[in-house]
Amino acid sequence: MKRLLLVLLLVTLAWHWWPVHAPAVESPPPLVDLPAAEFTQAPVQQDLRSGPQFLLNGIPARALAQYAVSGRVLSSTRYRLGRTAVLAPFDLALGWGRMTEPAVIKRLDISQGGRWYFWSYQGEPPLPVREIETSSANVHLIPADAAVARDLRRVDAGQTIALRGYLVELRANDGWQWRSSLRRDDTGDGSCELMYVQAVGRP
Repeated sequence: MKRLLLVLLLVTLAWHWWPVHAPAVESPPPLVDLPAAEFTQAPVQQDLRSGPQFLLNGIPARALAQYAVSGRVLSSTRYRLGRTAVLAPFDLALGWGRMTEPAVIKRLDISQGGRWYFWSYQGEPPLPVREIETSSANVHLIPADAAVARDLRRVDAGQTIALRGYLVELRANDGWQWRSSLRRDDTGDGSCELMYVQAVGRP
């Protein structure tokens, strides 16, 4: 029994301290030059007709838009296994506008899993449902380098954060692809942002 408990403890510690690595980047895109997003406003986005192309772990990537977002972390989770986890080990559920208010967040049950963000409430919603949908998002985060990876690892729910980088699409030679949403008013499959993060800060 003691041996089993020791094994479980070691597995738990290994899972928790699993190292985080930024993907190898070839021909990295230039630093995003956008004004900082306001904490109470929607993210700032500048769509690109022909965005820079680069490689992430050998997978062709293309920048779809420059992107800056500031908000409150509603939930955070880390992924460790599979191709998407190697590229984007972190997901943050972010809220902006009134979705940053503690009194609003307190009335929502928020969770993440399977690279999705879920929220629910009891009784009347703390905000109109459409406002909740358009003032929050699940963001898959690709760290641009080791320093960004370390910064993202330290992020916890409840904190405020400012991110800057690109929304991207990935298209592997074997046909696999992963593409960011470019809208804040969509929901369901395909509505998450896939962000190549170049800078992490505080609003």
